[in-house]
Amino acid sequence: MIVVELRKMFRRPRTWATIAVLNALPILVAVLLLLTDLAPRPGEGPPFLSAVLSNGALYPLAALAIVLPLFLPIAVAVVAGDSIAGEAQAGTLRYLLARPVGRTRLLVAKLVAVLAFVLVTVLIVALVGYVVGTTLFHAQPLGSTAVGGTSVSGTALTPQDIADRTMMAIGYVAVSMLGVAAFALFFSTLTDSPLGATMGALAVLVASSLLFTLDAASPIAPYLPTRYWLAFVDLFRDPIQWRDLTRGLALQGVYVGVLLAAAWANFTTKDVTS
Repeated sequence: MIVVELRKMFRRPRTWATIAVLNALPILVAVLLLLTDLAPRPGEGPPFLSAVLSNGALYPLAALAIVLPLFLPIAVAVVAGDSIAGEAQAGTLRYLLARPVGRTRLLVAKLVAVLAFVLVTVLIVALVGYVVGTTLFHAQPLGSTAVGGTSVSGTALTPQDIADRTMMAIGYVAVSMLGVAAFALFFSTLTDSPLGATMGALAVLVASSLLFTLDAASPIAPYLPTRYWLAFVDLFRDPIQWRDLTRGLALQGVYVGVLLAAAWANFTTKDVTS
């Protein structure tokens, strides 16, 4: 069942179209940086964008920071929101469950397919960012012992340091997006409308982002799902600041666990009529 869902996910043209559109913005930004040679000052704009002109190997991080606030969550929410609700809207969910396939097994297969989409998408954004960055901008080869760049704290990082910390950042962003997927998958079990499930997940994320900017909401700020999304920047401090990173991973773990449990409880007990 899992293999079937994975094939279905990655054989759909819209899956690859979504990934292609997602990479279009970082590519456009890179071209504009090359043509204008103007980058935001440090501390302004997406993280790492100001450092790209001197080291293109950092562009995977800038690319992730560009798509992370809006476009990447939308892509994940659309795919996860379609997982169950899409089958119901198409009238195929009842037929799937009529086969000797338990609801739990079907939900797990859908979840694995969504997780695979999240991981593949984040990896492709980072890979495209690396190719674009090293092609358009100066970059030290990863095997070099020369200084490849500076940390956020201002100390030197070797190209190997940058490579190792970039891989950790990719993993952190992927885990952060699992929270988005869990919200959308939960809403997908509540409705027969993929758009409704997607909009429900995005409404939660937009509300979280807005509340984070309000001083009145400061008591609940540490528990908002979007609170630690950009904490991967702390991987490029010297030494690495682990506090927000561990809090972000723990928070996403709680959201994913609770929402998947709720999705399972709802899906295994609901009446399926379509």
